[in-house]
Order: sequence, then C-alpha cells, then structure tokens
Amino acid sequence: MISFECDYNNGACPEVLNNLIKYNNAKPTPYGFDEFSERAKARIREACGIPDAQIFFLTGGTQTNATTIDSMLYQYEGVICVGSGHINVHEAGAVEFTEHKIITIADTDGKMEARTLDKYLDDYMHDGNKDHAVHPGLVYITFPTEFGTLYSAKELNDIYQVCLRYEIPLYIDGARLGYGLMAEGNDITLPYLARHCDVFYIGGTKIGALCGEAVVFTNRKAHKHFFSIQKQHGAVIAKGALIGLQFEALFSNNLYFKLSEHAIKMAMRMKEIFKRRGFEFYVDSPTNQQFVVIDNEQAERLSRQVEFSHFGQTDHHHTICRFVTSWATTEEDINTLEQILLG
Repeated sequence: MISFECDYNNGACPEVLNNLIKYNNAKPTPYGFDEFSERAKARIREACGIPDAQIFFLTGGTQTNATTIDSMLYQYEGVICVGSGHINVHEAGAVEFTEHKIITIADTDGKMEARTLDKYLDDYMHDGNKDHAVHPGLVYITFPTEFGTLYSAKELNDIYQVCLRYEIPLYIDGARLGYGLMAEGNDITLPYLARHCDVFYIGGTKIGALCGEAVVFTNRKAHKHFFSIQKQHGAVIAKGALIGLQFEALFSNNLYFKLSEHAIKMAMRMKEIFKRRGFEFYVDSPTNQQFVVIDNEQAERLSRQVEFSHFGQTDHHHTICRFVTSWATTEEDINTLEQILLG
C-alpha cells in the first residue's frame, strides 16, 4: 500500500532530526525563550525581509489558527473567509469555539476575490442595522487554498488593498506555504507575501518538521500579551526548543524551499500520469494537492492499493479524490502509482 493521503503522515526530514539529536542534551531555557528559537526567528525574519517581525512558535495548524484569530478580535467581532476556507470546513468549529463567528463569502476555485470582499464590507458599512450584527474584524485566506489553487501577486495585493481601505487586518494561513511558493507559475515570494498581509504562519508540520508552525506578525501588531493568550489556549509547550530547533534547520541552506520544490516535482509527475490515463481534474492545481474525478467503482478498487482521501462527489457516480505529495514522496511511490493505474 502506498500513501498519497496527506502531507503529514510521515516523520521529519533528516536535517531536522539531526538538529534535534545534536542538541538533545543542551538543557535550553523552557517555553521557547531559548537560543535555538531565537536563531530560528532571526533566519525567518531574514527570509521574509522584515527585520522587526514578531514571531511565535506553536505546534499545529488548528491550534495556530484558533489562537492567532482569537488574539486579534474583540468579543463582538468575527472573521471573514470563503465558504471552502479551512477554518470553516476542517477545524471542527475551533474558531467559533473561541466565540468568534466565521463570516463566509463566496469563492472561485477556493479563492477569495477582492471585489466580493469589497462588496460584503461595503454592504455591511452601509447597513443601518450593522451594530446588531457581528462586526467583521479580520480577513482570512489560505495560501495555497483548500483546493491547491494559488493567488497571484495581483490578486493578493487587491485583497490587501481592500483590507487596508476598511482598516481590517489580513491573516494568511500558510500550513502548506512552501508548496505554494515553489509551485509552477507562482509569482509570489515570501518577502512579497510578508509585505501584503498583517500576519501569516509558516507551516512546518506538513513540510519537513515533526510538528510546529511559525506565526509571523509583519507590522508589530501582535497582541502585547500574545504569549499569555497562547497559554490560555494550551498552545505553549514547556519544551519550546523542540519547535525552535526544527525551524532553525528548516531555514538553513534553503531547506524549507528545497523540500517544497521536491513535493511539487512529484505532484506534477503524478498529475501527468493521471492526465495520460484520461482522468479529469476537479480543479487545476499547480501545488502538491491534486483533485482527480474518478468513477466510484474505480475509486473503490484503487483504494485497495493506494491511500487517498475523498473530497465529495461531482455526481452520484463520480468521486473527487485527493492525492497529495510531500517532501517525503519518492520516485518509487510515483512509479508504483503509475503501474497500478496501468494495471
């Protein structure tokens, strides 16, 4: 059985493990106030091109989203995202568990459009009863989107300009950030992304780390008691160096981007294999997530030899099947999939 189920069902890349082993007996300062975490933050700041960025390490994506969003909103505020947004469909209501409503707007292939956001905010601001409604206090997008699609530099800038006009911060979920940045045709760099939002996070769990995400506040607007808010959310670990050491390795020698690039190469090979076999795609994704439309009976047969996930149906006879590559996907995995499809 080969697995294309997700990009977090493996351990850590060797460089990350080696860094953990190397300093296993170092006895660092707890709670993330250690030299390794500080070095990791310095390297992330350099990669982002923002010397004074505020950086916090958390362990997982849902925890990161719920904690960060809660820290940025007043109790009467909600967060705007598209209906297919990760916080809306795949986090069991974690944000709303913190008593902040998720305000959904329409998407196109998983992406938010600036004009849709602008219309929603304009309608809200001109609504005479707006004080009786949940106030939109934050805009949330993911890069890549839940469907593996990408924002162009212009699209991201257009969204950010709307946010600036209405004085609402923009938060970018970067659980798979590296896979988006290294995708074919992407015209957004890490420094560009950092300059066109107020906060984002760099996903480590899905890209080479055992666990860990790095939240980056780009304009020094982190809540002054963010650490305490982390603590309330159970999002501070005593052995904070565990995450700092991993990000120190990931942001050395361009490792984070090399791992991401490998996953994209494997995904594009996989995509070509499905194309040659005549399969259709639910969306045209340039990233490590590929959504293939497969006849139900064929999908059931394929699942006996390949692990993948289901993302709903296009009709009663066809299933949207998600195949995901990662930094750990091998050429052998791709070749085996090809042989299975040929058989």
